[in-house]
Amino acid sequence: MKIVIINYGAGNIQSIKFAIERLGYEAVLSNDVEEIKGADKVIFPGVGEASSAMSKLLESGLQNCIVELKQPVLGICLGMQLMCNSSEEGNTKGLGIFDVDVIRYSNKVKVPQIGWNQITNLKSDLFTGVSDKEHIYSVHSYYAPICEETIAECDYEVTYSAALQKENFYGTQFHPEKSSEVGQLILRNFLTMK
Repeated sequence: MKIVIINYGAGNIQSIKFAIERLGYEAVLSNDVEEIKGADKVIFPGVGEASSAMSKLLESGLQNCIVELKQPVLGICLGMQLMCNSSEEGNTKGLGIFDVDVIRYSNKVKVPQIGWNQITNLKSDLFTGVSDKEHIYSVHSYYAPICEETIAECDYEVTYSAALQKENFYGTQFHPEKSSEVGQLILRNFLTMK
């Protein structure tokens, strides 16, 4: 199985690569369109600020490649947010895969949300074997509201989308590579999808 982690200069890609290796798989870091298209599974990471990350993605010419992928694709954290219609962070236009707009938490709560939270209302094969209210690790100031594509929820000031799915595209707001056994199980579920 060929696993490609998209390397566009805006992701904590080494920790994802190590998490995949701990599961017994190899992953390739790449920004080559043909290599990404030829992968069995694609991971779209993201760390940082939305508008600068999207600029890097546009500079690399990968935006159309990602939208056109037919194999399972997993966006993580900012990667998931960039797969949405837009983000309030930097007034950023997203890839439009998930039909939801990413918004900022209010100043009534500590921003960013950093640390462990519980995922609930799990609705996808991505969460096979994962119990309701398991703990996952999050670091984010912006969130995707609940929408038709929500497959898991978290609460922080509001109930928001902890994960999204549309066809072959999946996204987690949390970091499965940092979420201990639960995260490893979620990554394994993704990597073993048909």
